[in-house]
Amino acid sequence: MYATKNVRPRSSLSTDDNHRIKDTTRVHKKSPSNTVLTLVAFCVFLLVLCTFLLGALVYVGKNIADEHLKQQANSAGSLTVFNDTVRTIYVDRDQLLSTKPILSVLSDNRAYTTQVPTTRKVHAMAAISPEIRAVSRVLQKLTYRLPKALQPQKYKLDLRPDFDAKSYTGNISIYLQVLDPIAFIPVHINQLNVSHGQLQRLDDSGALLAEIKPTLSFAHPDLEYWVSEFDQPLEVGNYTLHLKFNGSLVDRLTGMYQSSYYDSVTNRSRHIISTKFEPTYARRAFPCFDEPHLKAQFVITVARPSGSEYHVLSNMPVASEHIEGDLTEVTFEETVPMSTYLAAFVVSDFAHISKKIGGTNIDISVFAPKAQIPKAQYALDTGAGVIEYYIDIFNISYPLPKLDMVAIPDFVSGAMENWGLVTYRETALLYDEKTSSSANKQRVASVVAHELAHQWFGNLVTMKWWNDLWLNEGFASFIEYKGVQYMHPDWDMLNQFVIDELHPVLKIDSTLASHPIVKTIESPAEITEYFDTITYSKGASLVRMLENLVTEEKLKNATTRYLYRHIYSTATTEDYLTAVEEEEGLDFDVKQIMQTWTEQMGLPVVEVVKDGNNYRLKQKRFLANQDDYNVEVEPSSFNYRWSIPITYITSADSTPKTTIFSYNDNQLVISVPSTVSWVKFNKDQVGYYRVNYAEEQWKTLLEALKNSRETFSTADRAHLLNDANALADAAQLDYTIALDLSTYLEDEKDYVPWSVGTASLTSLRNRVYYTSLYKDFTTYARKLLSPIVEKLTFTVGTDHLENKLRNKVLNAACRVGHESSLQQAATLFKQWLTNPDTRPSPDVRDVVYYFGLQEVNTEAAWDQVWQLYLSEPDAQEKVKLMNALAAIKVPWLLQRYINLAWDEKNVRRQDYFSLLGQISANPVGQSLVWDYVRENWERLVERFGINERTLGNIIPTITGRFATQTKLEEMQQFFAKYPEAGAGTAARQRALETVKANIKWLELNQGQVGKWLANYAQQAAVSNRIN
Repeated sequence: MYATKNVRPRSSLSTDDNHRIKDTTRVHKKSPSNTVLTLVAFCVFLLVLCTFLLGALVYVGKNIADEHLKQQANSAGSLTVFNDTVRTIYVDRDQLLSTKPILSVLSDNRAYTTQVPTTRKVHAMAAISPEIRAVSRVLQKLTYRLPKALQPQKYKLDLRPDFDAKSYTGNISIYLQVLDPIAFIPVHINQLNVSHGQLQRLDDSGALLAEIKPTLSFAHPDLEYWVSEFDQPLEVGNYTLHLKFNGSLVDRLTGMYQSSYYDSVTNRSRHIISTKFEPTYARRAFPCFDEPHLKAQFVITVARPSGSEYHVLSNMPVASEHIEGDLTEVTFEETVPMSTYLAAFVVSDFAHISKKIGGTNIDISVFAPKAQIPKAQYALDTGAGVIEYYIDIFNISYPLPKLDMVAIPDFVSGAMENWGLVTYRETALLYDEKTSSSANKQRVASVVAHELAHQWFGNLVTMKWWNDLWLNEGFASFIEYKGVQYMHPDWDMLNQFVIDELHPVLKIDSTLASHPIVKTIESPAEITEYFDTITYSKGASLVRMLENLVTEEKLKNATTRYLYRHIYSTATTEDYLTAVEEEEGLDFDVKQIMQTWTEQMGLPVVEVVKDGNNYRLKQKRFLANQDDYNVEVEPSSFNYRWSIPITYITSADSTPKTTIFSYNDNQLVISVPSTVSWVKFNKDQVGYYRVNYAEEQWKTLLEALKNSRETFSTADRAHLLNDANALADAAQLDYTIALDLSTYLEDEKDYVPWSVGTASLTSLRNRVYYTSLYKDFTTYARKLLSPIVEKLTFTVGTDHLENKLRNKVLNAACRVGHESSLQQAATLFKQWLTNPDTRPSPDVRDVVYYFGLQEVNTEAAWDQVWQLYLSEPDAQEKVKLMNALAAIKVPWLLQRYINLAWDEKNVRRQDYFSLLGQISANPVGQSLVWDYVRENWERLVERFGINERTLGNIIPTITGRFATQTKLEEMQQFFAKYPEAGAGTAARQRALETVKANIKWLELNQGQVGKWLANYAQQAAVSNRIN
């Protein structure tokens, strides 16, 4: 057993020893007649006295040095070492990461370390302290990646959470194989205390061969390891590592944590325990080999309070329950082989509803607080239907005996695909037609479809390492649209993909702060940062492009082959492309084409020039900021050229044609009949690229669009709008063309193109808000929106897409000051405040709440909404109220809101940064939030952690509308003051690029856009007078 002990100082003499010396000297002073004896005694006295004084000086000096070193260490981090005599070694983090030699100053059996200026002192240290020498030797072998010599086979995990103490204890037995001789075993831990460790050697039958005692065990906080070292390298064979540990259940939403909710049935606050392990948080709950390729089986036991309503859920069904006093131990069936990040357990008193998945004997269930169970039916039906669909298209059965979905009151992500136990935010799982909008309903369907796609993509077959994360998230993000389309064919989900996935990621990928979807990553911070729009949405967009290139049927066949080939194992991008390439009838090199998209960041713009009956295509990298073309970028093996699947239709033929524009070719020439008046490239925007035409071709396309918008599909209309605006913003297209193109929207009726239109209006509004252009802009925007707003009004129907369109255009209209829309919102808002039972329809409720409060703009109204927010039990309704409170135009009320939000009794931790983002979107609140974040950065980091993605992402959220040199310098100064960004590193880079682009935009476009807006406003005024 290894435990910390208190030991007394060893370098000083005891009080009794001092007294004996004094007494002896007095005796010798009484014998002056014996000169020799007196002289000898005197010499002894001097010797002892000098020894005493020297020892005292050394003791004092070492204590002073020890305190100094301990202070240094406390600010740097510690490494706890266990052997027969326990010592704590304080090590500077830089030394640990670089494995520089360290000097040990020994005092009272404790070793404090500092940097070593000479090799001689290193040897001296090693001679004095073999433990320190051993630590230093192991440190040189440790990296963020686990040694390849170790392979876990099974975890037997026993956890005992304590609701009252908000902590837990645990025991784990890790059955592992040593594949190559190795003298140490590192397992991942983070914020855990390991109190005992034991290693056993087993024979092939599992029988005990030997107990092996570690010579040294220590924790390495920076690399997140618990390391056990042995005298001799462990032989190849089977072993079991037993560890005892404990941890906390508070102050986080990752790992294993405790939260609470208010039970309106019993009128009591209730506690639950939940988990969130992806990507590197399983190590926060229990010691493990926390890398995705190290799959193992799990036997999980979790204790719950006996004689209570609490029950435990995990990945598998319950195998047994054993009552032991106040606790009941719940043991679950052994899992299939899976990655550590997919293990999960929930302790709660939730109720549930269940049904069978069609064609199977498998139960799918939804668990939620008792009062919320009526809202679980839609997710249950959707989940059962989507699973049935996936079984059909993947041609592989769902592999587990049950599937639970749980609504967690506090959850950092939208959801988590734990195998057999999927956990969700309440807003992503619960649907109530009385409070949920059409957008809320679609979100529930989409998140459920996404997480259940992971049961195959990610769970059954997992990426080998996080650099191939897109295989998990990109595929799930693509397949979810097919899953929802299967459940709701009238929702036009495949076209909604263009506006919800493709358009946002094209914008992000047009900056230098982007990254390839396959890249080298190692540290937990890098891994966490990798869960971003590029990985999810670009990954999904590339799968969509690949499907269009090889055909839907061939991609489905290749996907099934890939899943069967790597079932219960891991795979790489190479593995998936190999499966696709094996399809018959493909006359192009799939791997070569796709590598140009997966291994380099960014996207191309295809520039089209008409030359008689020929269209000449060239390509270059598309960058949103013109200045970025002059910046030295990281090298690419393809030199930022792509093999592009070019699709196109013509005025004479609406059947799409496809050809490959190779990255090796300087241009591609496409010939068309002389009767063709226009060619529209990138049909339905299935390709991950932009298209820029010569000015005359743009005008021809606009004319065709205005003559009949049905000439082009809804996706093509959205594409033309999106490309024109992006190219104009990047100074690669005359801005008047983009603005001219937008005017066709006065006749547009469909949701998908209007979604692009409102996004473009919002973007332009943000750019000109603080300029003299804003007045003419509002005239232009209101005129564009008036026809569709007057058609739809605030009266809600039953059509899903029309309801989404209504919400989108009313929101945009109110934002640009559309008078009748604001008046109606204010009227409905006042009626609701007078009688809260008269709530507006869920599909316009957020518009009414937000702009109604903004129009009333009083403290009394804000206070009333605040109280309604605090007492609201429905999660989706609560979000609407939370966002509305950010609309007030009174600065001190917004500051009060910021301050109130810090208390988790007011705003759940999961919603905190979303709320700050909402306040910063209010022009009155933007500077308040920016100042607050800068002034409280250390407190934010302390509470949320530097590797919390939402903390890092708040920076571009706040600064996205900055457009002055002064604001840019404020950002640079803030980043210089706090250089450590953790998982927010790329977000900071993206924020800086966005502000630089905003400044450049005003420099290049203010005059031209201002002139166009002025002419449009003048024409609108004339038109109004005539009418």
